[in-house]
Amino acid sequence: MISPLTALGVSAPILAAPMAGGPSTPALVTAAARANGLGFLAGGYKPADALAEQIAAVRAEGVGFGVNLFAPNPIPVDPESFRRYARTITPEARPYGIDVLSAGIVEDDDHWSDKIDLLLSDPVPVVSFTFGIPQAAVIAALRAAGTLVIQTVTSPAEAHQAVEAGADLLTVQASAAGGHSGTLTPRHLPAFIPLPELVRQVRQAVSAPLIGAGGLATSAAVSAALRAGAAAVMVGTVLLRADEAGTSHPHRAALADPVRRETVVTRAFTGRPARALRNHFTDRYTALAPAGYPALHHLTGPLRRAAAAAGDPERINLWAGTGYRHATAEPAAQILRRLIP
Repeated sequence: MISPLTALGVSAPILAAPMAGGPSTPALVTAAARANGLGFLAGGYKPADALAEQIAAVRAEGVGFGVNLFAPNPIPVDPESFRRYARTITPEARPYGIDVLSAGIVEDDDHWSDKIDLLLSDPVPVVSFTFGIPQAAVIAALRAAGTLVIQTVTSPAEAHQAVEAGADLLTVQASAAGGHSGTLTPRHLPAFIPLPELVRQVRQAVSAPLIGAGGLATSAAVSAALRAGAAAVMVGTVLLRADEAGTSHPHRAALADPVRRETVVTRAFTGRPARALRNHFTDRYTALAPAGYPALHHLTGPLRRAAAAAGDPERINLWAGTGYRHATAEPAAQILRRLIP
């Protein structure tokens, strides 16, 4: 096991991934810790005060935990492409009374500075980053505050950059992962490389401890990642139906729906590559969506929220990795323990 995490009381090599947008609740993070692993609060899409409330809730349980942030790595959207896409998806939004044509281009940084200030003034045990690599000074400040820093990478080249910036550990994310890819070059779809092979490639490139992630849903898959050189693994999709997860009802139902037999990598919802179950929206708009994050995320957000509230699985982002068939409705601790080789 990774010695820095062992010092935090982590004795099982299975970590619960941060899943922004609702699934990663304080209860799920706590359950992962009580299963001798580690869970991560998802700081993405939250203002600092909301994140602080979740941190306080987990701290009250007396367990170790981590916080994940989206590091700024925007994909500026072409204005005309943005307006064209808004016109294209108008038929999907109209039944919900949403006017996407009047939406402006929002290019924010997800409250980055406020959340870094929070984590420096009130340090947590572990902070992980995805989408981009923070400035070395930010990483150094967190480490000086006693925080372990983990960086998501998707290639050996990214691993080199993360180590040079000062990250303590690396999460090696394969393209089989559900939700957004952590790639630093999101205008290009990441190559499909099996996780064990990607871990071996990164292991040859850097000496930092590695956490394998992407498509892991069985003990055999976990074992393969560990044999390849990962000191631990991180799982997400397999926990989406867990009792403690905050996953929406239509998303939970879709994961269990035998009719859904495929995942795809799409920009249709957010303008950034992400793996999801196929549905009407991915089928119709994947090929039409421009690159542009967070502009497309903000454009489609009202539609996705309305569709989720209405129980409509065809117009929401059904994030899922390739192992989604193994997601089960039961306590998270049982799911995590079953994955230990």
